[in-house]
Amino acid sequence: MTLTRTPPPVAFVAPTASVANSAVLSAGVRVWDNSHVESDAAVGADTLIGRGVTVGAGVRVGARCKIQNAALVYGPAVLGDGVFVGPGAVVTNDNVPRAVNPDGTVKDADDWQASAVVVEQGASLGAGVVCVSPVHIGRWAMVAAGAVVVDNVPDHALVAGVPARRIGWVGRTGRRLVRVDDTTLACPATHERFALEADQIREIR
Repeated sequence: MTLTRTPPPVAFVAPTASVANSAVLSAGVRVWDNSHVESDAAVGADTLIGRGVTVGAGVRVGARCKIQNAALVYGPAVLGDGVFVGPGAVVTNDNVPRAVNPDGTVKDADDWQASAVVVEQGASLGAGVVCVSPVHIGRWAMVAAGAVVVDNVPDHALVAGVPARRIGWVGRTGRRLVRVDDTTLACPATHERFALEADQIREIR
């Protein structure tokens, strides 16, 4: 018997969306109405880009991400696999923004250097979050809605506020971890355990 391999589904781009010729969309990507994927951006397989989203020039988006309506992700941001970006979230690329130089001339591409926000695998940025570059958000971290991130966020950390501060720890499900003893935390949903070490946690395997 001869087996035939079914090719993966192609990317879907809504008629009112705009994708640059140099952008790369992997199989199963969906780009909805009025969104823009700019030059040299790359979007991994099965990622959803909602309505009115900007994925800026040079952005790297992993597989199976969700970028919700009206989010703005500016290059050279890097989003790992399975990252969630909530509606209206903003991932910036300049922490000293100016429209003009000190002499009053309009800034152009040669007058500033973009800096990156890096969001690692499985992390979530809630609705309206602002990430001020350069920051690094660890694996499976959770940034609460409306937070402004100006410092690095550890793996599995739950942060909230302006500026964002750690208020707890979360597991892969997003559920808040509960304390088992002085040095151990556990996920109430999956029962995975984590060792608490200073201001970091480590999964116990």
